[in-house]
Amino acid sequence: MASLSVRQLDEETMRQLRLRAARHGVSTEEEVRRILRRAVASPQRLGDLALDIFGPAHGVELELPQRTPHEPIDLEP
Repeated sequence: MASLSVRQLDEETMRQLRLRAARHGVSTEEEVRRILRRAVASPQRLGDLALDIFGPAHGVELELPQRTPHEPIDLEP
């Protein structure tokens, strides 16, 4: 497992991290790990997010329309 030290972190930022960690019931170190994981995670596509929220696991069946590829719009004059 890798380690990371953050130097010159201002007191207000550290205070906010401690408060945030307390709200989530975890250590400050764990809160920072969670923040970093989310920050570098691949962005979720909107369609995938919709399926996660409204998909079959939640009793909703969505029929997604078929997509057909197309050429990009030519914006050159």
